Amino acid sequence: MIDKAQVGGYDGAVNGRQKTAVNRGRRVSSTRTLPSSRKNEPEGSEHWLKPWVQLKYFTYNPAVFPRMLGAVSGDAKSGDLIHVYDKNGEYFGAGFWNASSRTPLRMLRHGGEPAGEQDLLEALRRAVEWRKMWMSDDTNAYRVVHGDSDGLGGLVVDRYGDVLSVEVSVLGVWQRLDRWLPLLHELCGTRRHVVQVDPAIARMEGIDPATAPVGEPVRRVRILEHGVNFEVDFEHGHKTGFFCDQRENRMKLTHLVKGKTLLDLCCYSGGFSIYAKLLGGAAEVTAVDLDENAIAMAKRNANINSRRGPLRIDFVHADAFTYARQMIRNGRQFDVVLLDPPKLVTGRDEERAEGIKKYRDLNTLGLQCVKTGGLFVTCSCSGLLSVPDFEDIVIHTAQRLGRRLQILETAGPGWDHPYLSTYPEGRYLKAIWARVAS
Repeated sequence: MIDKAQVGGYDGAVNGRQKTAVNRGRRVSSTRTLPSSRKNEPEGSEHWLKPWVQLKYFTYNPAVFPRMLGAVSGDAKSGDLIHVYDKNGEYFGAGFWNASSRTPLRMLRHGGEPAGEQDLLEALRRAVEWRKMWMSDDTNAYRVVHGDSDGLGGLVVDRYGDVLSVEVSVLGVWQRLDRWLPLLHELCGTRRHVVQVDPAIARMEGIDPATAPVGEPVRRVRILEHGVNFEVDFEHGHKTGFFCDQRENRMKLTHLVKGKTLLDLCCYSGGFSIYAKLLGGAAEVTAVDLDENAIAMAKRNANINSRRGPLRIDFVHADAFTYARQMIRNGRQFDVVLLDPPKLVTGRDEERAEGIKKYRDLNTLGLQCVKTGGLFVTCSCSGLLSVPDFEDIVIHTAQRLGRRLQILETAGPGWDHPYLSTYPEGRYLKAIWARVAS
């Protein structure tokens, strides 16, 4: 075990995908500089559907910032479903309005007939029906609603057995949860729910977490995925509790690890490691995470799946950077190395540069731990880091080390996590599979 006090460098940057985001030095203001809602209303706007907002520029990105907005009708209230008109006065679509938000307008649909509350309910139905149409019986854990990709920006819903784990980031969604949750339970066949909102987002959006829809308290629930059992811990887990987005990648790993040694850096609750040992027949698995709660969850999950005997996995409470450096000093290499860190690029400009440096450093260390001919799997869940940029980081890191990679695939999440063509940031999960040729 490596004590946290010994960890240098990134102050817990690989502590799992954190549930609570930190407002990194930015002062979040409750007021924004927005166009006057009564002055200089455009000609002809008296015939527009109310409440309305006009765009200064054309954009199909669902997140619309203040600089892109023109006039706003005087009756527009935060949380409203608002009608959107383009700069020429043509009907453009509808979205959620919140004058105090960093993104005052969150587009839900473009063009077509004017949208109403019933259209939002239909969007919920479509999202659930799409998953039910193709999801297999191999799992009772999957994403039900994936925000903007399902025309419901600000709402993420994961199903874990009979529990819906709901994450909200837009005031308009929060105001409608009491009406939406009963429908979601009916459609999904669930009965309990957990609702959470990031504290920084709650302040920015004007959301009062104390007004969350009440329900039966849920601390943990057990789920099944490809014959593997996991316990989702809502009290200590990150994000919605479990990472369904890696389901297909976990299964893929099982075909490549039989009789091999695996180093799983940033293991969280043990998903990849347990798959590798239980289904893949890995000879030796070492799983590392800085978050002691994550390691505790991983150990519980290993015990849950020890029905045919104990799963011998070496769970290590340590910083991934520090542990990898120690392996390099010891001359220790593995047949398979897997990197699945938390979101390291958390913003633009300086935060982006800092996050890219962390990805470079972690991949530099991870690659040195792979034997020649071994498998290297490296992941990023940073939406602000594009697929080409992430691939560039990994390829140039290998070149600096004098190693050649056979790139096998750049994978993403399963089909329950689609991304919108007009919102590239939604393509957040990237998993590069490569063989270390030399």
